[in-house]
Amino acid sequence: MNEYPSILLENAVNQFASLPGVGRKTALRHVLYLLRSPEQDVERFAEALTKLRKEVRYCRRCHNITDQDVCPICQSPRRDQKTICVVENVQDVMSIENTGQYNGLYHVLGGIISPMDSIGPKDIEIDSLLARLEPEQIREVILALPTTMEGDTTNFYIYRRIQNTDGFADRIQRGEFKISQIARGVAVGNELEYTDEITLGRSIVNRIEFTA
Repeated sequence: MNEYPSILLENAVNQFASLPGVGRKTALRHVLYLLRSPEQDVERFAEALTKLRKEVRYCRRCHNITDQDVCPICQSPRRDQKTICVVENVQDVMSIENTGQYNGLYHVLGGIISPMDSIGPKDIEIDSLLARLEPEQIREVILALPTTMEGDTTNFYIYRRIQNTDGFADRIQRGEFKISQIARGVAVGNELEYTDEITLGRSIVNRIEFTA
């Protein structure tokens, strides 16, 4: 006997249940809610998801989500164009923006180095970060990655890559270029998106120089 009285209902529940953090009971509640909703509301819901998938892209400069070639943060003349905050994912950009404590640019890696998950430096956007430093005349890179072993490994790798880029070791020594990291107000082992805004904001403001 089927778990649900309709194949269409079962298919819809399966789709919702495939989302992260959504169990089958929650998925069923969502589906039943949509069934009770006016048809035009459901159509708008479906259209929004379809347009999201088809039209949203990644900023060619920082890899943040946008519906333009270059995201509004990168385009804004009010942002500090000489500072880049390096984050793991788009959720981290949103978390830092919500603090209201940072006014520079971002670079979204799309992951962190994790040998256990077969994710190496070539699998994330590190080369594109290094390619931005000289042309954009960047003066500071803030490493705002998770305070985990994988995050620390990625921090160290980026630090070494920048140091080994022509001229940057001398610029760091002369104080013309700085590599910093968020202060450890963020508890060890925490993901940025789960850190409260006050703590995260203070960690950005009170960032410290990165040392290997």
